[in-house]
Amino acid sequence: MCKKALLCLVAIVLPLELQAKIDLVTLPVRDQVHLTIYNAADLTLVQEQRTLTLKQGINRLEFGWADTLIDPTSVYLDAPQHAGKVNLLEVAYPPNVKGSAIWTIESQVAGAVPVDISFFTSGLSWRAFYMCTLSTDEKTMRLQNYVRVDNRSGEDYLNAETRVVVGKIHLLDKIAELAQRHPPYGMPINIMPPMEEYALEDAEMRGLFSTGAPRMFKAAPKKIIKEGLSEYFLYSIEGTESIRNGWGKRLISLDVEKMPVRALYRYDEHRYGKQAQRLLFFKNDKAHHLGETPLPDGKVMIYRQLADKHLSYVAATNTQYIPVEQEVELDLGAARYIKVEPVLMDSRTENYVFDFKGNISGHDRVQTWQLKLENNRDLPVEIEIFQHFQHPHWTIQSGTYEKVDLDTIKYRLTLPARTKEYLLTYTLTLFEGERRRNSR
Repeated sequence: MCKKALLCLVAIVLPLELQAKIDLVTLPVRDQVHLTIYNAADLTLVQEQRTLTLKQGINRLEFGWADTLIDPTSVYLDAPQHAGKVNLLEVAYPPNVKGSAIWTIESQVAGAVPVDISFFTSGLSWRAFYMCTLSTDEKTMRLQNYVRVDNRSGEDYLNAETRVVVGKIHLLDKIAELAQRHPPYGMPINIMPPMEEYALEDAEMRGLFSTGAPRMFKAAPKKIIKEGLSEYFLYSIEGTESIRNGWGKRLISLDVEKMPVRALYRYDEHRYGKQAQRLLFFKNDKAHHLGETPLPDGKVMIYRQLADKHLSYVAATNTQYIPVEQEVELDLGAARYIKVEPVLMDSRTENYVFDFKGNISGHDRVQTWQLKLENNRDLPVEIEIFQHFQHPHWTIQSGTYEKVDLDTIKYRLTLPARTKEYLLTYTLTLFEGERRRNSR
């Protein structure tokens, strides 16, 4: 519609073969347009409102979709303010004219008639990304969620209210293939196919696309509306935006100031190698000024507010779909300013056990380890250190630690700012052979 998908009113009634000679009255511009974009299926539901000027009796309406990815079999027209008085009688395809159909409409009213028109199209997609700005002390963060909509549908959508769907829909037929198939030109067909063709997973989603008149959504207020539909969620972007064909548009979806966060450094050689990893935690709940709806997956850019009000780049990462009440762990990569170096200070064996032939059948291996920690930041940092023994039978002499599993412990402490050397020492005893059995 708009530029390429043209709707026109035929001024007088003539046979189809003479319609090329008819003067057409250009349809008024859209009064409203709503886009609901389903990424998983390359599917967008377009709902628009226009005001047609009809005469009593038979009117003809031309619908064209050339050079667009509109599914012509999904187009629907309704006049809710004149129920039963404006009826679509048939749809016909002019011979030798591709990408065009003629609707025959019978109207019992004359003059301006508001109508609802809806159809499916492909070529519209969206993706989410986040901009996070840490406070100088890294205890709070501003979280901004943006949705970028890309339009490759062949159609301009001006001043559109946009909604995006988080969830998955499976179609039996790809919508792009539906848009490109050739209908039986010259033959009338049903204006809407049976909706079973669209095989939606969820009954509530099928309700959105019933075979009756699609429900038009009122203009959204200037706020973000997020509605739950079973496991699907609709994100209504505030206000209206013009999304032209071939262009992408960035729309703001969420902006939360001073959200509490927890910064943590973790050393785990089995997971990350020999460098400490920088992590950031928050939760999708009310305590973090969130918790109303899930958050979509997307790319995350993290910055830090410096004392002079400038921003410093921290890292980029990705987040998966975040349900309500779930904690988020953002991995910001290797921490250059935090160092952890495990050093084996001493190793010996003792407490030998011999069998009846005089052979060694068991002993203890005693290791003394020193963890050298360094914090080169201007801030104190919270750090946790995992140590894996790869042995099921052991004891340890050390300060406070937490046993994680059969052969893993964890230290957790706060390193003051500009700590050049912090030493953490422990003695580990591993029981071998008969000593292993005796240690149980």
